[in-house]
Amino acid sequence: MKHTNKNLRPESKMMSHGYNPFWSEGSIKPPIFQTSTFEFSSAKAGKQFFAKAYGIEEDLDQPMGLIYSRLNNPNLEILENRLCLWDEVEDCASFGSGMAAISTVLMAFTKPGDFVLSSLPVYGGTNFFMENILPKYNIHVLYFTPDQDEEEIQSIIDQAGAREKLAMVYTETPANPTNQLIDLEMCKRIKDSCKCDDENTLLAVDNTFMGPVWQQPKKYGADLILYSATKYIGGHSDLIAGAALGSEELIAQVKGLRTFLGNMPSPQTAWLLTRSLETLKVRMEQQAKTTKTVAEFLNDHPLVETVYYLGFLTSDREKDIFDRHFSSAGAMIAFDIQGGEQEAFRFLDSLTMIKLAVSLGGTESLAQHPQTMTHTDMAPELKELTGVNEQLIRLSVGLENSQDIIDDLSYAFSRVEEMKPAT
Repeated sequence: MKHTNKNLRPESKMMSHGYNPFWSEGSIKPPIFQTSTFEFSSAKAGKQFFAKAYGIEEDLDQPMGLIYSRLNNPNLEILENRLCLWDEVEDCASFGSGMAAISTVLMAFTKPGDFVLSSLPVYGGTNFFMENILPKYNIHVLYFTPDQDEEEIQSIIDQAGAREKLAMVYTETPANPTNQLIDLEMCKRIKDSCKCDDENTLLAVDNTFMGPVWQQPKKYGADLILYSATKYIGGHSDLIAGAALGSEELIAQVKGLRTFLGNMPSPQTAWLLTRSLETLKVRMEQQAKTTKTVAEFLNDHPLVETVYYLGFLTSDREKDIFDRHFSSAGAMIAFDIQGGEQEAFRFLDSLTMIKLAVSLGGTESLAQHPQTMTHTDMAPELKELTGVNEQLIRLSVGLENSQDIIDDLSYAFSRVEEMKPAT
């Protein structure tokens, strides 16, 4: 009898979970199922699959089958099964981008008259959607910042008269781009204190900066976990994708809306993500190791005013959150350079190995200027409130040699130093 180890860890399961080689001529890796539609074994099977897909019938006498690649596809299913492993959730819906996942989740669980409570800062695209798209549907957004305590946040809800209309608490932690931390257990208490038309208020967490290896938000009360899978999950800067994870009940609603928005990833993208999941942990661990060395260099540099890195937390509150929620300081750094936009641009334009580009979590190091790039549409008062200023530079550390990264940063700083008037 063949031995079966049911206690494999996620990084081991990533090599085979959700796929049997003998489904595909013994191929160790899943093929790309580049097809739009699938043949039914019988008319009755087709009827049952559609009934389940549209929620008409839940209890069928056979498992759900393949219908059409807008609804399901083997590559999407293998990817979604494996994405569930790290976060220990029941189900996952994959998307054609991170924003597709975020916008679909927000639209699936809100309706006109509802409120969303969001932490600040969040990714610029998310902020744009909340500021410019949700209000068109009469969905209201309230904001809180990482330095506000639970009592202050509860007061924000009460002052807006939103306690019986709060559909969702939405947060990113660490925050993009400043690495500020939000207490998810506090957010759970807040959402548990509210109801939306007698429905439970949901907690949605964008875990892109830390996940899925370094933080699992479900453990701290998250109902929905969101990713830009373009970032660490994809990890090679060669695709755009997103994911939403949670209970079977919630993800069924997400997938239902996805079916009609048509914003799922292609089979090729799902296959590439499945490939990337096999190396996810080793990539992220090496990036975190390199980031610590780079952060220490930045922290000692005379042209750097402040380094925002989870390994340098100073407040007791953030240290407490970090100790409870995270297993690593991660691979993202933000820092304030001395001066302003002129100095920040001179620094960025002087980098030679590190790429001046948005995105993060790839094999290559990337640097950008959040105030004028990823967060350009953020209201000036919100930028000021959250520290997204003209001095701020965001750095995503890749897999290059740590000394080569430091040498590139040193050269860019030397070019900024040349701007200073001679004494």
